[in-house]
Amino acid sequence: QVQLVESGGGLAQAGGSLRLSCAASGTMLATNDMGWYRQPPNTERELVAKITREGTTIYGDAVKGRFTIARGDARRTVYLQMNSLKPEDTAVYYCYLLAQVKLFGGVESYWGQGTQVTVSS
Repeated sequence: QVQLVESGGGLAQAGGSLRLSCAASGTMLATNDMGWYRQPPNTERELVAKITREGTTIYGDAVKGRFTIARGDARRTVYLQMNSLKPEDTAVYYCYLLAQVKLFGGVESYWGQGTQVTVSS
């Protein structure tokens, strides 16, 4: 069973920085996209950033120019460097992974439990 564990969340001041990490474990035949979504209070979950197996990155409009996503060499770890934080960045951040775990199965989505990021003004 694939499991994702996030770390690095916490409290930051506006203009500060945090670095989130996500580590995937379990048997996987292949890993594909990996990234982060977030869900502010009383809103829908939205894309923060994702990175493909080939290294292509996509960022949500709200974080472009401030956040950077990177993937570990083993492609089972993903990082999110968050700079110039704003109070609007306050949310629960969820790591996700697209992975193939069965020989004749398709790609499935896996999610972490989420880590709280709170930015104070």
